[in-house]
Amino acid sequence: MLSGIDYFIVIAYIVGIMLLGFYFRRYIATSEDYFLGGRSLPFWAIGMSIVVSDIGAMDFVGVSGQAYRYGISVGNFDWIGSVPAMLLAAFIFIPYFWRGGMYTIPEYLGRRYNRHVRTIASLTWIIFFAVDLGVLFWASAVLLNVLMGWPVWLSIMLTASVVGLYTYFGGITAVVMTDVVQLIIMFVGGLTLTFLGFHAVGGWEGMVDKISTMGPEYKSHFDLIQPSDTKTPFPWTGILFGLTFVMANAYMIGNQTIVQRCLTAKNEWHAKASMIFASGLKMLVPILVLFPGLMAIILHPGLEDGDQALPMMIKSILPPGLVGLMFSAFFAGLMSSVDSLLNSTATLFTKDIYEPFIKKGATDKHYLKVGKMTTLVLLVIGVATSPISGKYPGIYVAIQTFLSYFQGPLFAILLLGIFWKRTTQWGGLSGLIIGIGFATVLNTFKSAFFTIEDPFLYVSWWSFVVGFIITIAVSLFTSPHPEKRLEGLVFRATGKKNRTS
Repeated sequence: MLSGIDYFIVIAYIVGIMLLGFYFRRYIATSEDYFLGGRSLPFWAIGMSIVVSDIGAMDFVGVSGQAYRYGISVGNFDWIGSVPAMLLAAFIFIPYFWRGGMYTIPEYLGRRYNRHVRTIASLTWIIFFAVDLGVLFWASAVLLNVLMGWPVWLSIMLTASVVGLYTYFGGITAVVMTDVVQLIIMFVGGLTLTFLGFHAVGGWEGMVDKISTMGPEYKSHFDLIQPSDTKTPFPWTGILFGLTFVMANAYMIGNQTIVQRCLTAKNEWHAKASMIFASGLKMLVPILVLFPGLMAIILHPGLEDGDQALPMMIKSILPPGLVGLMFSAFFAGLMSSVDSLLNSTATLFTKDIYEPFIKKGATDKHYLKVGKMTTLVLLVIGVATSPISGKYPGIYVAIQTFLSYFQGPLFAILLLGIFWKRTTQWGGLSGLIIGIGFATVLNTFKSAFFTIEDPFLYVSWWSFVVGFIITIAVSLFTSPHPEKRLEGLVFRATGKKNRTS
């Protein structure tokens, strides 16, 4: 249980973040302000927001839990699975999206292919984000139940209420600027827990020696690269093909929550610099989220649910005051992830679904109102879907499995669309639909295709390959768009193109 000073720190943090987010409502006059911050934000704020929205509560609880179960190989998702993809995005993809004045990634796909591709891509992300919200709410329940003994649904409702309030009023500007504060709190809290944890287990060498002697099941816990026949979800073949080639690039280049932040930049230089700055911060993330899970093996052996590793570490290692700080750090990660999903999903629905299909030509104030109302609806959906993650062996596996249904095909058509001008609209549509269908089959009948229990890395790779091949094959037999239509949409097709709204 938290002490009096811990409660004070947590309450002060929550109230302070809500007031800060509410403050930025004064800058919201148009839908562009709400969804893209008036395209006026600096690189350092955007970069910090990218990192904190990506590592969030899922990583604090989920990655620590995976490290408890499987060891340091989960760190590949940050070291190998983020930085190269972020640099690729910064120098090639982000400039094209920013110059085009895009609101969403599906908007680019719609311009490059057709409205059908745009709609399917947008609906896919909307459904994923709605389910992802539920996973994040469940993560909050895991921590609050361990630390405070609060019922699951009380924890979920509290989280939804706090984050929903400032996201509803302040839009993307409130999201980004509160994320700056939240990143600082997360890094301070995470580093404090790691430092004290190392002291408790006898440093790095002490931790390695103690874990290595605990039994044969811990023999591979310090192998960053796992063999291809491992029973863990992280074989080297999956890490190389599924993560490095597909999921990492798809996430950093085609994920609306990540790219939308870059689109808020004041100019193209700031858009590029934001992703480069974020990649540097990303290198430090495993220190915050991975090492506490390893230390928990020694201090709290035999946990039935690895996702309880971090909450138990906080409860046992940190003294009064620092528990409140770490609790605030976790809550910061949770809120930054939730507010990102809320605003990005509201943007997708308003710009890709509502405006083109439900009410064209409405006033900007109307679309602003729709965006805010969508935020409230999403909160309800997220709360309702939160129990889904309880059916998977860990929060992290749940979210990666959901992504594997569509990230491969989406990245395939995005990659071909920007690098191969011969790609046609029907090629892109076929590759997307068939690729998603193939991923669904693999996930549904995974035991017939794979020897590991959670083969999301392999599913992502093979659905990417299928989507890639189908897109090329169909494109070779259908007519491409004229050269003029592709200006500003295909790599090196033209020089720099002025932004258009």
